[in-house]
Amino acid sequence: MSHSHRYVTIRKKGFSYLISKKSLIVSLFLLLAVIIVMILSTGIGSVYIKPAEVVRAVFGYGTDPNTMIVRTLRLPRVIVAVLIGASLGVAGAILQGIVRNPLTSPDTIGTTGGATLGAVSFFFFFSDKISIHWLPVAAIIGAFAATLLVYSLSWKNGITPLRLVLIGTGLTAAMSALSYLMLLSGPIILANQSLTFMTGSIYGVSWKKAVYPLLPWVVLLIPIIFLYARHITIQSLGEDIARSVGSNVQRQRFLLIILSVALSGAAVAFGGAINFIGLMAPHISRKLVGPSFGALIPVSALTGSLLLLLADLAGRFLFKPLDIPAGVFTAAIGAPIFIYVLYRSRNRG
Repeated sequence: MSHSHRYVTIRKKGFSYLISKKSLIVSLFLLLAVIIVMILSTGIGSVYIKPAEVVRAVFGYGTDPNTMIVRTLRLPRVIVAVLIGASLGVAGAILQGIVRNPLTSPDTIGTTGGATLGAVSFFFFFSDKISIHWLPVAAIIGAFAATLLVYSLSWKNGITPLRLVLIGTGLTAAMSALSYLMLLSGPIILANQSLTFMTGSIYGVSWKKAVYPLLPWVVLLIPIIFLYARHITIQSLGEDIARSVGSNVQRQRFLLIILSVALSGAAVAFGGAINFIGLMAPHISRKLVGPSFGALIPVSALTGSLLLLLADLAGRFLFKPLDIPAGVFTAAIGAPIFIYVLYRSRNRG
């Protein structure tokens, strides 16, 4: 065994992982980068707070004004950015593994489109009848319904990655058209609310409205996905190899898709349709640590968090006093990366 690797075994469950020192170093570096950007982002605003004062305020030792600004106004937004970025990064890594295509993401198989349609439908039919607090529920239901429809339409003696992506792309276009139809036929206030959601923004989030509801999804699902990392690795090698080692391909694929939809659906529910994080984070992470999903899952989570933190920071800082939605910057960065990956894939083909 190479000196750059070490086995970590969970004896009670029978799991074992081969973890490289490089992956550990990259993960620690990214974790440090996320923490630094969190501190900087929390301090930047109409009232600048020094990093040391931010840390003091987070732990309750700062001045009363700083503590109120940091803990009540800015910290929830920063934490939500971390949670959403991690969720989308991991969801994208799962999908790219089981579909075996670096262009795959929650946007491709209809998850993001379904969540968006669910949210716009809520604005159109129920916003004046029930509390806005039910909006995340509508978005999550939309994400699961759309993915289930894509999965059902793709089924023909099993699911093939190509059918899943093609049908997902087509259904995403149809759902986008329906969302815009409701947006244009509704009142102005509906258009404003819907466009903010469809662009992707974490402006105005709070502990009760976003952090507390989203936190359980991330804390519970990402560790479960990490334990299933070896199944994703096997799926990424192809169906024939997966079957030869005794893997139930269709059952594992369905379970992994459900986990991916749960993560990305929850992320979209609380942050809107923030595109390209699910595409960029796994692709960047694969360049850093290779294709093994034991390393790719945590690195994708950290990379996704870092990307969304930087996008949100850019939206608040570069165009003062305007607060540009983070989704604008993820799209601006993600579109060229998508074209680059497509170009590389074509050349390899």
